[in-house]
Amino acid sequence: MRKSLIASLLLLAGCASHPPMPTVESVDLERFMGDWYVIANIPTFIEKGAHNAIESYALDPDGSITTTFTFRAGAFDGEEKRYTPRGFVVPGSGNAVWGMQFVWPIKADFRIVHLTPDYGQTVIGRNARDYVWIMARTPAIADADYADILARLATLGYDVGKIQKVPQRWEAGK
Repeated sequence: MRKSLIASLLLLAGCASHPPMPTVESVDLERFMGDWYVIANIPTFIEKGAHNAIESYALDPDGSITTTFTFRAGAFDGEEKRYTPRGFVVPGSGNAVWGMQFVWPIKADFRIVHLTPDYGQTVIGRNARDYVWIMARTPAIADADYADILARLATLGYDVGKIQKVPQRWEAGK
């Protein structure tokens, strides 16, 4: 398992053959911190079959970002999985480009390519256009918003046919 994880992370950190992906102009990191429900994605191998996926961010005093990614494997009652990579903001990027480190010293490309003014929805992309995450502060978004995001991702060079909705089902209070 560990060798597979390392090999996949190396793939994530690989060089892109596309032009740089445009990002949002700037991100207020304090507002961006907190829980984000993963609405849809082009899943990495560890995310395939994920249910109730949440990515949580916390800004550390040194400027790095503690990240906790949790989900249920294969079903709503599946085994809980937890990963804790660390984010590093790229200087001069308006806080919109991060290196996400699962294994030292590799930092995977992580770009905030869409962010609503109320910080209620975001899209994380990569220059390689191989993975993408559509996330929101709530476990569901309006169909029109989802369609708009897919259209934007298509213009950025993503194969939107690869994007899969992540099942989300929560009891009141979460």
